[in-house]
Amino acid sequence: MREIKIARVFPRITKATPTDELVFYGCPPMFMPDIDEVHISVSFTYDMKQAEWLAKQWEMTGLPVKIGGPAFDAPGGDFIPGMYIKQGYVITSRGCPNNCWFCRVPVREGGQMRELEIHEGNNVLDDNLLACSDNHIKAVFEMLKHQKLGRPMFTGGLEAKRLKDWHVKLLRDLKPKEIFFAYDTPDDYEPLLEAGKKLLAAGFTTTSQTLRPYVLIGYPADTFNKAEARLLETIRAGFVPMAMLYRDKEGKVSKEWEKFQRFWARPATVNLKIKEIQNCMV
Repeated sequence: MREIKIARVFPRITKATPTDELVFYGCPPMFMPDIDEVHISVSFTYDMKQAEWLAKQWEMTGLPVKIGGPAFDAPGGDFIPGMYIKQGYVITSRGCPNNCWFCRVPVREGGQMRELEIHEGNNVLDDNLLACSDNHIKAVFEMLKHQKLGRPMFTGGLEAKRLKDWHVKLLRDLKPKEIFFAYDTPDDYEPLLEAGKKLLAAGFTTTSQTLRPYVLIGYPADTFNKAEARLLETIRAGFVPMAMLYRDKEGKVSKEWEKFQRFWARPATVNLKIKEIQNCMV
């Protein structure tokens, strides 16, 4: 049986967007390749209107068109490498048992963890890998040890309060390029501080820029002073912060918050802050 050829259409390009010949970012091309059906993939709610417009354009080709993705709160299915995210990115589980006010994962996945078949990749994007069973976590690390796609990364993020000593040992042996945690709410800080102590004691360093926390900023009632205080706290805990700007369903943000976020998302400017803090501690 011939393999079904699926065109994937994206309203927005990101670092994780696939790049094969059946990936498109706008209207159908003048010369259409051999395609059986079209999937409009939407990650962000503020791209939904654009995605619906694109779906209408592609329907004019006469091909069957489906529209979906995380923005529509539809549960994720089995992970297919290279299908909706670039080769090298991998998802080995879906779901998160937490119920954070700003996160749609529990809504989409029902608050349950689903462990998936483990495919080869070097950049783990799981919603909450450390909430999986011990056997699954060990199997993911075993895959990462032997994959050939590049230095391992955990850009999906690891939950600091679930970090155990044996996780730290696995991370130390793996020598990853980046490990992301999160500082989204006040109760995240103490676990992040403890995780920093364990990882620094295991040989990780701030200067290596391996230890990174996503720091949520710009949400309702947040201020620049409060946000900067949280970002500086992560540096003192041994991490190199990555500011993540909160967006509502419409994707609206102020220019001031965008400028603030850019400063705290660029390694060069964040490193200047780290040096300032280190000099003050001498």
